[in-house]
This record gives sequence, C-alpha cells and structure tokens, in this order.
Amino acid sequence: MSENTKQYNLEERTAKFGENIIDFCKTLKQDVITRPLISQLIRSATSIGANYMEANSASSKRDFRNKMFIAKKEAQETKHWLRMMIKSLPERKEEAMLLWKEAQELTLIFGKIVSNLSN
Repeated sequence: MSENTKQYNLEERTAKFGENIIDFCKTLKQDVITRPLISQLIRSATSIGANYMEANSASSKRDFRNKMFIAKKEAQETKHWLRMMIKSLPERKEEAMLLWKEAQELTLIFGKIVSNLSN
C-alpha cells in the first residue's frame, strides 16, 4: 500500500492514530495528575477509530451520520486531553503537538463528512 493510499484509508489512519496514542502514553511518567489524563486520552483517541468502524457498518444514513459525528467529537476531546498533557508534561510538548495535529486533521475530515451528509 503506498503512503498516499494510506492517507485516505480512514480505517487504517484512525487505528494507527489510536496505536500512536497508546505508544505515546506508555512512555509517560505516571503520577496523580497524569494518570487520569492518560486514561482519558487513551479512551477518546481509541474511540475515534471504533466509531468510524461502526459508521462503516451503519444500518442507515442517519446512523452513519451519528457515528461520524461521535468520531468527530472524540477527535475534539482528544485534542483537549493532549493540551492537558502538554500542561502537565511540558517536556513532551513536541510529540504531543504532532498527535494534536493529527487529531485536528481527523476532526476536520469528520466534520466535512458530517456537513456533506446534512446537505
């Protein structure tokens, strides 16, 4: 699979994003502040791909739109948790910002899909 094809395979892209978040979180120091942030971040980031997969198996256009909207919301939530992670571990800002940018791209992609379905 070429790199360009991979870019547009959202199933693979969202799964890879979840895996990247897991790998990132495995390397973070855990304390009373970061532990709940890590948990929230992993939940929201891995939920993006799960909701995208559910959307692809939707029973109706309305169900598809709803699952895509949830995937978008989870991507937005992931950006929030990454911001909190940067605040608590500023030395990891560079890595977290790369993940934040991917979450932003996914937010925009899902937002576009949802808005196109509304027309």
